[in-house]
Parts: sequence; C-alpha cells; structure tokens
Amino acid sequence: MNLSCKRYSATLGLVGFISLSGLLAGCASPVKSFASQEEFSSTVTYSRLFDASAAQTCEASRRALLSQGYIISSAREDMVEGRKSFQPEPESHLQMEIRVVCAPDTPDGKVSLGFVTALQDVYALKKSNNSASLGVGALGSVSLPFSSSNDAMVKVGSRTISSDAFYDRFFDLVRRYLVADEASN
Repeated sequence: MNLSCKRYSATLGLVGFISLSGLLAGCASPVKSFASQEEFSSTVTYSRLFDASAAQTCEASRRALLSQGYIISSAREDMVEGRKSFQPEPESHLQMEIRVVCAPDTPDGKVSLGFVTALQDVYALKKSNNSASLGVGALGSVSLPFSSSNDAMVKVGSRTISSDAFYDRFFDLVRRYLVADEASN
C-alpha cells in the first residue's frame, strides 16, 4: 500500500469514527440541566456567634434538639446530629435531620461559631400488587387466584431548609440554653 492510500484510509477511519460518535450522541437521552441552586449570598442564615466555647455551644444545641423531640444520633464537643419524624398525612412521611457544627471563633476559645443545617426528606407510600394462582391437579384445571399487596415508603424528595425564621427560632432556643447554663454556674 502506498503512502497516499494510507493517508486516505486513516482519513476515512477518522471520519467514520466522528460520524459514529455523532450518531451515538444523537441516540443518547438528552442531559437535563438545572440552574445553579447555590447562591452563597447569606452568611447569617446558617450560622451564629455565641459567647461560649464550642463545647458549650454544642451542648446547648443538643439540649435544644432534645427539647423539641429530636433523637440524637451523634453528640460530640464539636458536632451534634438529631433526627425527628413527622407524618402529616396517612400516606406521607417527613424526616428532618439537623446537624450543628461548633467551632471556636477566637484564639482563647471563649467565642464560638455554630453552623446549622436542616435537611428534610419526604417519603410517600407506594403500593404494588402481586398476584399468583394455584392449580389443583386432582380437580382438573381449577385455578384459585391469590393476590397480595406490598406497601413501602419510598423517598420522593429531599431539600435543605433555607428559611431564616426557622434558623432564627433554633438559634434563639440555643441561646436560652446557654443563658440557663451560665446562670446555673
């Protein structure tokens, strides 16, 4: 094979590859794009400064969550996590998870910063029907239908709570526990 045939063959191979790639890309399902969900605009929604050590802030946060019926899944000097379930309707379920991270904000550790995030998961009841039949050989071709239904809670949504009023109420409750703790010392 001479040099011009090799170039022609390589060019055809490249064109074929590009055509095949274009064809496959056209067959693929389109990628759904979403607008940016994060704005990084507010610094006060999810955090507050406290005149207390990080450990004291996390302890007050733990007590605030307990006072509202949250089950504490993790409690350390620098982080607290709590979870609470709600059932607003018979076939839906909500689960709220709140995480508080406490960090010193001054070199002496007497002022701390509390970061809080609340995540709400939504579950819905999904029903699936199963059916089967039973044939009895001695009686002939008699089939008796049996059916059953399985119910399962399926996660249908999840969102981070972004309400300033929600976090204001939480931080006010934390402050009350910090003040009560300071008064008892």
